[in-house]
Amino acid sequence: MTEPVFTELVGRLLEAMGQHVDAVRPVPEGLLLRTSDGFLFAFIEDPDRISLAAVQALLREVAPSPSKLVVLTRGRLPPALSMELAASSATLVEGGRFHELVRGLGLGSYLGDEPPPAPGPRSARLLPSAKELDQIMARARSWLDWGVPALALRFYRHAGTLKPEFAPARVGIGRSLLALGLVEDADRALDEALALHPGDPDARLGKAAVLGASGRVDQEVALYRKLLAEDAGRADVRTHLIAALIAETKWAEAKSEIDRLLVGAPEDPQLRFLRSATLEKTGAAGPARAERERARKLGLTPERERALCVHLGLPVPEFAEPPSAPRPRAGRTPAAPARTKAKPKPLRPRAAGGRKRK
Repeated sequence: MTEPVFTELVGRLLEAMGQHVDAVRPVPEGLLLRTSDGFLFAFIEDPDRISLAAVQALLREVAPSPSKLVVLTRGRLPPALSMELAASSATLVEGGRFHELVRGLGLGSYLGDEPPPAPGPRSARLLPSAKELDQIMARARSWLDWGVPALALRFYRHAGTLKPEFAPARVGIGRSLLALGLVEDADRALDEALALHPGDPDARLGKAAVLGASGRVDQEVALYRKLLAEDAGRADVRTHLIAALIAETKWAEAKSEIDRLLVGAPEDPQLRFLRSATLEKTGAAGPARAERERARKLGLTPERERALCVHLGLPVPEFAEPPSAPRPRAGRTPAAPARTKAKPKPLRPRAAGGRKRK
């Protein structure tokens, strides 16, 4: 049974995210909420009390589109469960990322934060609409970065209604549509952005991604290189280029681009890991091992390394898990054994007076 404070936090989060929930179901691990656009939000109260079988059951509920599953929890899931979700393209918002989301939506008091300070002089000078636009765009970017494009699309479209010719909102709409697999719609949205802002580099970057999604990878790579020729300092463009080259298994070219990025960020652990992957794929096993060890010393976590290995199709390393003492909780009893034959409860429709989408 979920605690009232956790249930209240979930409700406030959904309200702040502008979600229209069609059905809700309590489960031993937390709350499941299904939205009208087919997403299943699984709020896990205690990540130590959820099993691999429970995670696999969640994935079956959204089959054949596992990317429709979003798992959120205040703590961190065991590595095996995180890997299962990553391998299935589900989205996991856990630990620090979950706390960032809560605080970003102004709900930090549920995490024990003090009330926010009074606005500074700069904030006071901003018009209310400008502050609202900033907040909406920040939420949109966060959800797109965290792999929930349906939520990002809603916020970008909301920003577009506040400021119809705002280029970042229009580009964000295109990127979100592309992440949802709606390639033609994304292409049209980016064309509209370019019609209002000819030559906008972010819109052109989006068009390059559309080319890749359409199978025209050579044209995609060519456009990335053209953008870099115009502005070699665009690390985001080079990152997209590296991703395209890796997807096409052009490891030697990817290594050259990674080396260029490392000039400006020599201690970036993820770049060091990617360099180790390109070295391994080009036959330099010894330097590859040394580069991966360097990435670990620079802060590459086992969880992130596992996720990268899964994404790149590399062997997943085994890590020794440090022993941890049990964490007793007042008023909580040990989890009951799993019931293998019990049928899941159906999702209950919301009451007629529930919150509607605006």
